[in-house]
Amino acid sequence: MEGIFNFINTYHINLIFRIIIAGICGIMIGLERKNSGKEAGIRTHCIVACAAALMMVISKYGFFDMGLGTGEVRLDPSRMAQGIVTGVGFLGAGMIYFQRGTLIGLTTASGIWAVSGIGMAIGAGMYIIGISSTLIVLIVQYLFHKRNKIVIHTKQKAFYINGVSEDGFVDKVKAALENIEVLITDLSIKKNAQNICDYCFHVEMDETVSEEELIRLFEYECSIENIN
Repeated sequence: MEGIFNFINTYHINLIFRIIIAGICGIMIGLERKNSGKEAGIRTHCIVACAAALMMVISKYGFFDMGLGTGEVRLDPSRMAQGIVTGVGFLGAGMIYFQRGTLIGLTTASGIWAVSGIGMAIGAGMYIIGISSTLIVLIVQYLFHKRNKIVIHTKQKAFYINGVSEDGFVDKVKAALENIEVLITDLSIKKNAQNICDYCFHVEMDETVSEEELIRLFEYECSIENIN
């Protein structure tokens, strides 16, 4: 046991401390993701941060026994850092997917990428940079999350109304949508010989407005054929 403690000197403790600090930063960001119901939570972010810090420690200090620093051997420590970024890029890409026309997982993938950078910074001994970056990521995640009302989160939809006469109909729809704070961003109309029109409304609305509200809004005037 005494031999082990003699082997683990202040130099090794300093490097281990870097990996621990990186893991704590990863846990903090992962905790926010877990509380948001995301698959990539505490363990994923912690492991990525620790692994990035470990690889930076190896890159920076792991080759002195080969003569690095004496001029006999020349290595580029940044090559391993480049490999970290590439590897985490593949990991993050696996978290992004499309569901019902919406891009899912982009924020979590960005968080994983940021955590790897934080781990690299702390592994390189840049504690202030790594910890400050952690705080910045956490502030952005909490401050601009959709459950908070600091910013207005909107969604885009398109709905179709068929077989309606043209006279004054668009003005009625516009007025009705304004009552629930829905903005028309684009409109296309197809008219037949009998002046009967098919409408396609592209709208931007708050995430709290449901498709059922749009349908109920026009149930006495016409019927919405489709919403996507």
